[in-house]
This record gives sequence, C-alpha cells and structure tokens, in this order.
Amino acid sequence: MSSLVAAVVGGAAGGLAFLVIVIGYLWFYFLHCRTPANKSSETGSSDPSTLVEWNRRDWISSSGCGRSARQFTLEELDEATKNFSESNLVGTGSFGLVYKGLLLDGTLVAIKRRVSVPRQKFVEEVEVLSEIRHRNLVTLIGYCQEGGLQMLVFEYLPNGGVSRHLYDGEQHSLSRLEFKQRLAIAIGAAKGLAHLHSLAPPLVHKDFKTNNVLVDENFIAKVADTGLHKLERGSGEIRPQRSSSIFQDPEVGELGGFSEASDVYSFGVFLLEFISGMEVAHCFSLDSHSFLAQWVEAHAGSNDLIDRRLGNAFTSEGMKELIALTLRCLNPSGHNRPKMRAIAVELDQILETEMALTTVMGDGTAIVTLGSQLFTLT
Repeated sequence: MSSLVAAVVGGAAGGLAFLVIVIGYLWFYFLHCRTPANKSSETGSSDPSTLVEWNRRDWISSSGCGRSARQFTLEELDEATKNFSESNLVGTGSFGLVYKGLLLDGTLVAIKRRVSVPRQKFVEEVEVLSEIRHRNLVTLIGYCQEGGLQMLVFEYLPNGGVSRHLYDGEQHSLSRLEFKQRLAIAIGAAKGLAHLHSLAPPLVHKDFKTNNVLVDENFIAKVADTGLHKLERGSGEIRPQRSSSIFQDPEVGELGGFSEASDVYSFGVFLLEFISGMEVAHCFSLDSHSFLAQWVEAHAGSNDLIDRRLGNAFTSEGMKELIALTLRCLNPSGHNRPKMRAIAVELDQILETEMALTTVMGDGTAIVTLGSQLFTLT
C-alpha cells in the first residue's frame, strides 16, 4: 500500500514538474519572441499591421526566436496581383518589375519579379536579408521561386519614392516638401544606412540613390533595395554596370570596389538633390561628376543652388550647415568623408536648430524668426 502511495505521489510530482517547464517555456516565448500587434518597434515597420498575421509559423525560426523569410507560392502571388495585372505594375528596378499586391490577410505588399532559374543561394541570401530589421529600412517579408521566376516580397509604402514628391517639375508630384520635412527624411535615410554599416560585418548598400528612398504614410523614410546586389549575382541575366549612376563614388573605379565611404558619397548626392530639388544627373554629365564637390562649392554663394519652391521658409544658418555637410560627403577622398552615424547626428542637430529658429503658425506656414535674410555664404 505504501509503495502504491509513493508511486502516485511521485507521478504527481513528475507531472507538476513537467507543467512548470511548459509554463516557463510559454512565459519565455511571450517575453522574448512575441512582437505585440499594437506596438511598432524601432526595428520594425511603422505600420503595425504588416507585422502580424502572415503565418504564425513564419515568425519563428528554427532557433526558436526571430523572423525568417516567408516562402510564398506562385499561386498566392498570382492571386495577390490579379495574375500580375498591368494595373498593379508600380515600377521597375534593378531586380525587375515591381507590382503592388494584396495578400489574403489584407497586407499590402510590393512584389519584385524577374525571370531566373531556381538557386539555393538565392534562398540563403533572402533568409539573411530578411533578418535585417530597422525602422528606416524597407522590410523584406519573403520570396518565391517557381515557374522560372524569382520574386521578392516587401512591405508596401503608400507614398512611394521620395523623388516623386521632391523633383522640380515632377509630373506626378503629390506635395511640396518643406525644408524641415526634407531634413526629417534625410535623417531617416541616414539612420537606415548607418544601421547597415553597424552590422558585423558591415553591409554596404552599393546602390543608394534618391529613387531608393521611400516614404510611408507618415512620411517616415525607408531605404529600399538593401543588399539587392547580393541577389543579382548568378541570376543568368546581363545587367548594366553600376558605374552608369551619377550617385556612384568616383573612387569606386579607382579603388576597385565599394565601401562605407562610397555610400556616404552617394548620400551626398542625395542631399544635393534635397537642396536643389532637381535630379543631379540632369545637370551633370557622367564624365564631370567627379567634380561635383567643386561645382557645389562654386555655386554655394548663390541662390541658384537652392530649390526656389522653398521660398524663405528656412533659415540661412540651417541651409549653410546642410550645404557644408553635403560638401564633406562629396569629398573626393573617401578617408575624409564623415561616417553615416555622425551624419545622422549632424542632420538631427540641423533640424533641431531649424525648429528652434522658426515658429509654426496655425496654418502650417513656417515663419522665420532668425536668419530670414537672403542666403549668402560668407
């Protein structure tokens, strides 16, 4: 009888121990692995709806935590884009055509598609890139390799590329970006690049340009096409060389490769477009783009350099500081250019000063209280 009681008590104790282990595991999961649906983190999307309800199994990697890339079927993406209808075609890029899609769970996505043979290396690179999460980077959700196609699925940003809101005379421009808005977008893009450079090993974008900066519904900037150069290798397609871009650092050809400093140079061209409101490629030939810094320096003392649509809604102090930062980014020597993290900090300071020197009236018009004189560089 006593042995029977001991067995029952022992079994109960074992069951209780098992229950404690299960509860402990669930508690650990909810504390460390679960992302709340109503909270957007610094490393997540600004739209919380894109962070929930993909497929719960796709949120947990084999290690127990983290978010791995979701593998979509061709049928799913066909349905999301209405068989890749032309009405859903929103653009084209280095990877291929870009379509807007609506998943069954209501998530809007951007789908990049190209013709290519299936490759395991492609899947491995997608898995790595999908783990890079930051508020100022476009999130890579998943991929598909079927029917002789390779596809990448990204979060969709409703306001599209910042260039459509920036360039003077842009046919489809939806709004005029004020100076402080431009600074805020530049800060976001700088933080996105700085995050890539902070990875171990650092990830160089290699194709940063204004067209690769998108804005969400709140005009928060997100850098697109992160690491896309890794996915272009081995696709079997002949693609143009990156040297065809005015954004490319002239030192890339001389030194035979890209670096963090070459991303900084590209960011300098991006800042120049924010100052002028024009596409730099339309103002310079590729043969002369190595002298971009000299041209900016020569024109810095005239209002011709500044987008006339800004009017007087900026301080001369803020504009001078932004032009000076642009010149440092465009320095012909990569060793003399600032780091992206330092650039983000300096842009933050410029915006903070700009906010302090201006007063925003009820109608949203910025009234310059200091430094409202015509811009002159002394």
